Amino acid sequence: MTTLVICIDRSGAIGRATNVPMPVAGWEAVRSLVTDAGLSDPEDASVNCLLESLRVARDLRDEREESVVAVVSAESDSAVGADRSIAAQLDDLVDRYDPRAAIVVVDSAEDERVLPIVESRIPVDSVDRVVVRQARDIESTYYLLKQFLADEQLRSTILVPFGIALLLVPALFYWFSAGEAIAGVAGLLGGALLYKGLAIDRAVAGMPERIREALYAGQVSIVTYVVAGGLALVGGFFGFLAASGLTDTPALVEAVEFVYTAVPWFAVAGVTAAVGRLLDELIRDEGIRTPYLNLPFVIAAVALVVRGFAGYFLAQESILPAFEMGSLTVSPVQQLTAFIVGGIVVSLVGVKLASDVGTETLEDVIDTDRETDGK
Repeated sequence: MTTLVICIDRSGAIGRATNVPMPVAGWEAVRSLVTDAGLSDPEDASVNCLLESLRVARDLRDEREESVVAVVSAESDSAVGADRSIAAQLDDLVDRYDPRAAIVVVDSAEDERVLPIVESRIPVDSVDRVVVRQARDIESTYYLLKQFLADEQLRSTILVPFGIALLLVPALFYWFSAGEAIAGVAGLLGGALLYKGLAIDRAVAGMPERIREALYAGQVSIVTYVVAGGLALVGGFFGFLAASGLTDTPALVEAVEFVYTAVPWFAVAGVTAAVGRLLDELIRDEGIRTPYLNLPFVIAAVALVVRGFAGYFLAQESILPAFEMGSLTVSPVQQLTAFIVGGIVVSLVGVKLASDVGTETLEDVIDTDRETDGK
């Protein structure tokens, strides 16, 4: 029985280049076709497909297996017409040689689409795909890009921010300088990538559901969170006013003044939010977890230390007046030391209170964190 080695050309490039009626079968006929196709277009990948089909037929012949090499090429520009012409050529080959099986040689993914047509007429033992060595990396890149574009999540993460940035570029260049426009586009892309990379989108998507559950459950923390947000806005407002009131000072000094003025408000906001969460624990009567009990003291301790360092730097710049207690003047170093010691004391008080009142031990907290990380 004969094995048919079929070179498939769905694009019809071989037929158009050589003007030879299809199908072409036989060693000499195909070898002559290779010469005609190569002289017509040496850069066409179909030439490599013809040569590969000859090589496969030669290897089968060396293994004492009867084989016939053949070429089928589409004779229509439409997809349906091309497939029907190839089907007719395959029927002609089957009538002439009555093959027991076929080995299909293709040079592109488009040619592989004809494989079901071949399988409906002849059992296919193997599919040999020819990729030109110089084009292998390019074709691999093409398929990777095709797979990337087929992923909806990746498209929305990468292509949408880049598309918006490209649309904004002309407007930014029209209204602003080149440096400002590039900085704005870079900031937009960086924010979009961080928004997805840090999973902020998931937190934002789940926030309405969490707020709804909290409202229905009557949690006190909802109110305290709103109050904390308002206090934080007040702190930022006063900090901005204090920083903008400085004249002829570096930007770093203005930032330190903002921190010095706003930190107390931020600390009160954080403690308010933490107390609200602590009240929710008490209302549910499930015991007080150690982290919730310790959190207000940690916030207050950090605020004391940060304000102490900010006040020290401002005092060194003679922006903050020296603190006086009666006839006693406290130096900036002494003030910084007092704030640091105060922060440490507040932190120790929080740890002591949490260990005495809290319902969890340190080992319980560590085990809970490990379980959460494992999930």
